[in-house]
Amino acid sequence: MPSGGAGAGRGSGAVRLGAAGAAVTVATMLTNALAYLVPVLGARRLAPAELGALATVLALAAIAAVPGFGLQIAVAAHRARWGTGGSARLALRTAALTAGVTALAAPVLSAALRLPIALTLLLAATTFATVLAGRSLGELQGDQRFLRLATAMTLLAAGRYGGLVLGLALGRGPVACLLLATLTGLAVLPLLARLARPARPAAPAPPPTGTPAAAGERRLTARHVMTACGASLAMLTISYADLILARQLLPGDASGGYAVGSVLTKGALWAPQVITVLVLPRLARGDRRARVAALALILACGTVLVGASALAGELAFRLAGGAGYLHLAGAAPLFAAVGALYAVVFMLVNDRVATGARWPAAPLWVSTAGLAGAALLVAPRTVEGVLVCALATATLTATAMTWLTFRPRPPRLPQRP
Repeated sequence: MPSGGAGAGRGSGAVRLGAAGAAVTVATMLTNALAYLVPVLGARRLAPAELGALATVLALAAIAAVPGFGLQIAVAAHRARWGTGGSARLALRTAALTAGVTALAAPVLSAALRLPIALTLLLAATTFATVLAGRSLGELQGDQRFLRLATAMTLLAAGRYGGLVLGLALGRGPVACLLLATLTGLAVLPLLARLARPARPAAPAPPPTGTPAAAGERRLTARHVMTACGASLAMLTISYADLILARQLLPGDASGGYAVGSVLTKGALWAPQVITVLVLPRLARGDRRARVAALALILACGTVLVGASALAGELAFRLAGGAGYLHLAGAAPLFAAVGALYAVVFMLVNDRVATGARWPAAPLWVSTAGLAGAALLVAPRTVEGVLVCALATATLTATAMTWLTFRPRPPRLPQRP
């Protein structure tokens, strides 16, 4: 019967989407596990000074990799909107520019952070590989080939961290470990490109709903990539701003307690990110139902995590930091709520980037400045004082982004001939 066929089609589509979500989730967990394994091995294999140097350069690598995330978002949105390629040269220029800036900054970073110059120069090389990989991930995401995307994410994680793990297991120092990581990162690039290669040339997609198909919009430009990079940097900045402020304003023991609580924040923030990954191509196509469904799922996930933190706050802090931090267990749901709200913000920012909104990350920069001002000038110098500022900022930012996304827009007036 027709109705049965339609239901079966919807059911099989839901199964495929569920399998894709599970695969991307597993790939993300593997990436996080490898990233976690590096400091664990480093603490056992390196002297304290060497461990500090390696941890510092890895933190710099995370910052330098932001253009790679921006490139992935820009390529994925463009691919979903127009079904065309043409991103190879732009991706190469983005990776080369990022690596070049990192290389130029190498002497300054070495002097300011007391790092060997070889480490900061290798940082530029590994940054090139990480940023360039964003193109392949973006093509797979934009084409909604999520099982291949999960495979590519796993390969990229092996490239980024496999060399580090191997070097540490062999007892090598930070320079040798980062050299191996650079080589493995470059080695996986051809594999990622092969995964992203379509079986047949992609047909151009029809214009997104309600969007006139201007010829210039069909070409991915540096402006698109810069907009996505700016949004990625804003998301990274606002998600770490409260932790940095706590380190600056609180005594050592209190800032350590805030750092433990921020583990709950990051967990609530990143747990539903697979939803944003899966829905981004549909957001780029102007699918309003997908936007509402994704927002509802993220809110539901956040509600569950906040509720779990309220019921099991002591267990959460015991797992995150140990018995010495149980006095903060009552604040567990507040830490989780900050992350849950930022998960909503991140989805809405991705939506605005995907649909070509102007200045999509402007509210995040304003909120970051407001958080810094409130924490520095108004809030008590306590864990609770900084946390309340962070929660208020997350609430206001989520409210502003929701209004910007769902506000009614006036209809376009017809142009005169």
